[in-house]
Amino acid sequence: MTGTDNKRRKLVLIGNGMAGVNVLEQVLKLTNTFEITVYGEEPYPNYNRIQLSYVLEGSKTIDDIILNSREWYEENGIALHTGTKIERIDTAAKKIYTEGGDAADYDVLIIATGSKPFVLPIPGADKKGVIGFRDIADCEAMIDAAGRVKQAAVIGGGLLGLEAAKGLVQLGMETTVIHLMDTLMERQLDDTAAGMLKAELERQGIKFRMGTKTVEVLGGTEVSGLRFADGEELDAQLVVMSAGIIPNTALAKASGIETGRGIKVNDYMLTSAPDVYAVGECCEHRGVCYGLVAPLFEQGAVLAKTIAGVNTAPYEGSSVSTKLKISGIDVFSAGEYQNAPDHQVLRIHDDWRGIYKKVLLREKKIVGAVMYGDVNDAPLLTRLVREGGMMTDELYGELFGGGTGCCGGGGGSKPSAVQGMADEEIVCGCNGVTKGDIVRVIREDGLSTVDEIKFKTGATRSCGGCKPLVEQLLQFVLGSEYQDKKETKQGICGCTTCSREEIVAAIQEKHLTSVKEVMMVLGWQQPDGCSKCRPALNYYLGMAWPSEYEDDRNSRFVNERLHANIQKDGTYSVIPRMYGGVTTSEQLRQIADAADKYGAKMVKVTGGQRIDLLGIEKQHLPAIWAELGMPSGYGYAKALRTVKTCVGNRFCRFGTQDSIGMGVLLEQKFERLWMPAKFKMAVNGCPRNCAESGTKDLGIVGNDGGWEVYVGGNGGIKMKEAELLCKVKGDEELVDICGAFIQYYRETGNYAERTSDWLERIGLEQVRKFVIEDMDNRKALIDRVETALAQLQDPWREIIESGKLRNDYFQRIEVTQD
Repeated sequence: MTGTDNKRRKLVLIGNGMAGVNVLEQVLKLTNTFEITVYGEEPYPNYNRIQLSYVLEGSKTIDDIILNSREWYEENGIALHTGTKIERIDTAAKKIYTEGGDAADYDVLIIATGSKPFVLPIPGADKKGVIGFRDIADCEAMIDAAGRVKQAAVIGGGLLGLEAAKGLVQLGMETTVIHLMDTLMERQLDDTAAGMLKAELERQGIKFRMGTKTVEVLGGTEVSGLRFADGEELDAQLVVMSAGIIPNTALAKASGIETGRGIKVNDYMLTSAPDVYAVGECCEHRGVCYGLVAPLFEQGAVLAKTIAGVNTAPYEGSSVSTKLKISGIDVFSAGEYQNAPDHQVLRIHDDWRGIYKKVLLREKKIVGAVMYGDVNDAPLLTRLVREGGMMTDELYGELFGGGTGCCGGGGGSKPSAVQGMADEEIVCGCNGVTKGDIVRVIREDGLSTVDEIKFKTGATRSCGGCKPLVEQLLQFVLGSEYQDKKETKQGICGCTTCSREEIVAAIQEKHLTSVKEVMMVLGWQQPDGCSKCRPALNYYLGMAWPSEYEDDRNSRFVNERLHANIQKDGTYSVIPRMYGGVTTSEQLRQIADAADKYGAKMVKVTGGQRIDLLGIEKQHLPAIWAELGMPSGYGYAKALRTVKTCVGNRFCRFGTQDSIGMGVLLEQKFERLWMPAKFKMAVNGCPRNCAESGTKDLGIVGNDGGWEVYVGGNGGIKMKEAELLCKVKGDEELVDICGAFIQYYRETGNYAERTSDWLERIGLEQVRKFVIEDMDNRKALIDRVETALAQLQDPWREIIESGKLRNDYFQRIEVTQD
């Protein structure tokens, strides 16, 4: 349906990556006349693909690289469909069709389907264990493989291949990079810089086979190695294909849209179909397909203005420069980088300090540059290459002379280079942020840290390569008021410089009782906060004033508001609580009936001993909960998720303690109590550990003499074995210690900090002192957790408060059914 004057036009984005969503961010700043819908094949909101290597090596989680949370889409009125593939576009009827058969209308359509890895057309390339490196699923596959196999091969010595190799080495794998050419990154670096890079990566543990052609993947159904053109073989149980990328044009081709190497577009990013645009790695402009980030955002700026009806200059192509960080090493190139007979070559090469700089001239005009190690002059050289600047004695002294440059101090800032930049010059190519944008927010908003600039403008948010330049601009604008980043206090997010401790202290000392009040009193930079600080403030307020604070539902994530986990296809996962993993035939019938009635796509037993109903539509959530008549299992919450139990001495011939009874008691006591992060428990009836207490936030193991209490375990991405906190004899003391531990974690943990990280930060001995050894403090913690528990609206609590703490569970489960 075509939009009319009194109806918002329908803007549909196919592809939920960095290029497409950046267009939407700019459109939202220009107009509010669109009803926006986004379709992405992956089960995640928009994330920073550039930082996938950090997820692979384990230094970041998936949540850490999310650029636009699900809350951002919701707050901006964007309908997000993750895990949804678009199969066809009817450009005449202006409709799109999903793989599942659903259809949707559009007035304006943007195709941003990105690229896909080039898979070598060799025998065995389809074997299990051969993967690319383009998305989170690839990362997860490599992490999984690292736990099973020890030898990996990466085909391709470009940026992605080297980052994959670094991550695999960090995971403990013996990793070899196979590259067809004799030098690494031959499209960005000259022989000297490439040689320095290779030597450093070898020191980091990566092996190389240069000038080697792979001709076959060996193995049966699973890969076992590679065969090369010279007949030699290499053992490998994991092969990462990273030999290049190709634009993803399949959808455009299937829909009759003109393609070449990519989807062909004009200078306003319009395809051959009316009102259908393309942007990013999938498109071809004037015969060129760009694979670097900066050109994609330059395209996006033109496209956003075009569809918003704002006058804009056409996109005429990008002057490509490359500034990258590879395995912690900075490299840069712009323009011509290989020596030619008509070049005048200016260079510095310092192996001791690991620094290399080369500038190429043609008749004194700067036509190219390469740098390794120290890339402070990258912005200046990018501009000079783009503008064809002339080399002068003064400029030579700035680039190659003493002082703060690459020869005279290494890594110092160059205010003169920043000062010479034009206001319209791009500082952050990933997000299209100019020098003028940054200078304006520093002056107008009184910003003093890089994080504040990131929050306001997006600069440094993606690859982070522009961070040194942003710091230089900060120093240039603030002058003597500038504080080095190391001395600048970091807040819980870019909205504030206040730490968690300062925020909690202010809440208690000033008796602040609302999210808005905290932001106002503590001088939030962003009046409405962000999706990182609002939930944190909501938690801290509830923890500080359990009897008087009214929960701010608008500060909760969508999963918590709907009591269900959103899935990649936009449906929800419903998990009713089963105390201690025990259920009844009546509950099972209720679950089965609800699953049938509301069309659950899958019914799955979870690792936490519950039943998960997957594929429930959003509109059916209130009805299915009412029909189940069971409390939520909080599978989405920063709260107690599960208490896993073995059968204990009720049935097991090895059991020494009633693990089921204790597990049910603890779960019923502490459910619904909000915590800094998700919290998992387990109770074992004997040291055989069938309930896996050793990887839980709070694990309890029964023995002949009583109970052992373990804390700080984590069975997720950052695996950590729980540590022994104490041993106790009686049940009541065990419950008290659990309550005191939980409350101490609630009061001292950072928001979203799991107990494994919290325990590592504050130390086990400090926990023992406050929870075990200091009886007065333990009692105070128990009193405070009981106060918090007393505020919970929970009709099931009467079972615990009746005093029948050790009654037979099966009698209690009958009572709860009444």
